[in-house]
Amino acid sequence: MNPALNEETEHDLPGEVPPGHRSGFVAVVGQPNVGKSTLVNMLVGQKIAIVSPKPQTTRRRIMGILTREDAQVIFVDTPGLHRPRHRLGEAMVETAARAIPDSDIILFVVDVSALPDEQDRAAAALVRQGGPAILVLNKMDRLPPERVDLHCRAYWELLPEHVGWMMTIATEGVNLDRLLAMVIAHLPEGPRYYPGSQVTDQTEREIVAELIREQALRFTHQEVPHALAVVVEEYQERENGAVYIAANLFVERESQKGILIGKKGDMLRRIGTEARREIERMVDGPVFLDLWVKVSKNWRQDARQVRRMGYGSD
Repeated sequence: MNPALNEETEHDLPGEVPPGHRSGFVAVVGQPNVGKSTLVNMLVGQKIAIVSPKPQTTRRRIMGILTREDAQVIFVDTPGLHRPRHRLGEAMVETAARAIPDSDIILFVVDVSALPDEQDRAAAALVRQGGPAILVLNKMDRLPPERVDLHCRAYWELLPEHVGWMMTIATEGVNLDRLLAMVIAHLPEGPRYYPGSQVTDQTEREIVAELIREQALRFTHQEVPHALAVVVEEYQERENGAVYIAANLFVERESQKGILIGKKGDMLRRIGTEARREIERMVDGPVFLDLWVKVSKNWRQDARQVRRMGYGSD
């Protein structure tokens, strides 16, 4: 099933919404690897953004749309706020920063198991320039009890004017029902912006590219994950119900290309097999997936190439 669509429900009826219906955009921001994408996936109830332990997995703004009878919440998952080292990093930070003033509420997500560092302080400074913010103290299961007060106070001081806070374990859904209730309570009354069946703004090509990249991140190490981009060149629904997809995996050096292909093509086949399974779940049918690895030298440093790969253009 296409993850952009749920089953048809009464939420798809146009026009009228119940009295007191709340709606709005919620920017989910913070530094890399604090659990933003996992949080959005859990709150929406579907996999919207790919997840990986590799830093800076999320590279573009991704919407996750939750529609209930009483509310429609549009979560905006953003790239991690960090100190950029190349044009791709700059585009990612710009994308995250642009989401802040456009939102009705900001979820500032932090890893509460560690004390704030310079990146947290820089992210908090950006958040303070936006609207109402809720502090999400994630990964609470990794925080020793004797350090709870110290760590919580340190983050509260970063964002003293927050309108609420919640300790969470995004991977297990702990306290996410309470966090969602807090979010909805702070949203303005308003209409439904999207059909109730829609759960993301991503196109099928974008979703497919991300699912392929997710598997490449899963199986490769060293410098490959950071230098990798995936571009879907062809997406064709055939008469027999199958979907044919051709995609290029771009890296920056020949050595990275060799790692991605693997001995006798073993690594690329492994990535392709797992990616195809994920895509077949999405389209609910058979998929033929052709993957090619190409070198685009130092593409992360080239603004034109960064846009070609699909980053920094929203």
